Amino acid sequence: MISQSLTSRHYLDTGQRTCHADDGSEIPCEGSGQDASFAVGAPWPEPRFEVRDDEVMDRLTGLIWCRSANLAEFPLTWQEALDFVATMNREQRFGQRDWRMPNRRELRSVLSLQTKLPALPEQHPFIDVFNGWYWTSTTAAISPAHAWYVALDGARMFYGGKDQSFMLWPVRGEGLGVLPRTGQSLCYDAAGKVIACVGSGQDGEWRVGAPWPEPRFEILPAGVLDRLAGLLWRRSANLTLQPVVWREALAAVAELNQEGEGRAWRLPTINELEALVDCSAHSPALPSGHPFAEVQDIYWSSTTSLFEPDWAWALYLEKGATGVGQKRFAEFSVWAVATVD
Repeated sequence: MISQSLTSRHYLDTGQRTCHADDGSEIPCEGSGQDASFAVGAPWPEPRFEVRDDEVMDRLTGLIWCRSANLAEFPLTWQEALDFVATMNREQRFGQRDWRMPNRRELRSVLSLQTKLPALPEQHPFIDVFNGWYWTSTTAAISPAHAWYVALDGARMFYGGKDQSFMLWPVRGEGLGVLPRTGQSLCYDAAGKVIACVGSGQDGEWRVGAPWPEPRFEILPAGVLDRLAGLLWRRSANLTLQPVVWREALAAVAELNQEGEGRAWRLPTINELEALVDCSAHSPALPSGHPFAEVQDIYWSSTTSLFEPDWAWALYLEKGATGVGQKRFAEFSVWAVATVD
């Protein structure tokens, strides 16, 4: 038993409620080991959203979004997007002056991994949603001339050059503490040079979210406790020793449980994997001094991509990106997780 006073649960339910075979066909969830068979993470309230004129409060996170997901009307470069939000605050748009460009965890938090085109919760109240890439305020540590963006068509998260043009969706509010900070504390210009954070509007200035405990990780006989997420990870991050297909990843974790370790291990959801990421780091994108061994580049999650259900979500840990892989290809590694008792 691990004292809950030592742990928090700072990650969200993905919203996934169906399970799918390698070919994408829907199958019963019971015994599948897939995301929807566990539905872990902070549960969604009902109703999820509360409309307040031109704003929408997400009752899951407490964040307040512009109801229009395209106030700027056109794609903007990263700096133009930051400048647009600064102008909103000067003009007190919608009577408020604490708007910001969302960090990567804030933007991912509004997604549903059960839907597509857009990948937003069913019956969401937003308007002017564009099924393409949206900027975040988080710079890509692996290449600081790039920033993270999220695709609303299918929910992928990668990074693009700050000189490219993508969409902007402003947010405000400090939230309810269910989202952790990204770990980013520096700010960068469009060329990737470190700059002063004050007045930049970047993730490194706002540092919104639940602070990380110190120490973040605790080595236990059963594994490594992430005291931020309240999850127990296998210390060895390479269960199968070589890349496997998705079906084999699920089976490897099931076999681990049959060996009688006394712990209910499972293949993590994509949100559980992403919660490990430190956005100030890369290669791997894990917190400095982490205690894990045999860390690999790409990890399978238990979450199917509903954009193409014969694909599943994966964490690209060298970069910190969330992407997908075809379930039948033996390309990704396996890392087991368990919920803390």
